[in-house]
Amino acid sequence: VGLAICNDRRWPETYRMLCLNGAEVALLGYNTPLLLDEAPALAHLRMFHNHLPMQAGAYQNTLWIGAAAKAGLEDGQALIGGSCIIAPTGEIAAQAMSLDDEVIVHRADLDLIETCRKVNFNFALYRRPDQYNRISDPV
Repeated sequence: VGLAICNDRRWPETYRMLCLNGAEVALLGYNTPLLLDEAPALAHLRMFHNHLPMQAGAYQNTLWIGAAAKAGLEDGQALIGGSCIIAPTGEIAAQAMSLDDEVIVHRADLDLIETCRKVNFNFALYRRPDQYNRISDPV
């Protein structure tokens, strides 16, 4: 099991490092405003953009992801909620359906991880870290 917090969920390196360090499940919590005053034209994409990097991270690294979001109001600010459980296939297996506090449950098939790692991403065979050194070089 690997752990991450809030903004970590938006970066592909988070999930890759958890996977490379042996995690099969990533658990993370986040506290995100429902709306961004700076980008009202993107408001309709807020939940989509919230889940998208977690779904990609789950799929690309064959991880189960359990993401617990703060919901409701805090200091007058509406929070996004959207807690979810994401399968190694990238599918959302369970998701909170309101902007209030909810409990979600899903029985995760851990054998699905091995199936996905054999079928989708055989890291030992296809991963070429020698070709990616610019990713890890300082900016």
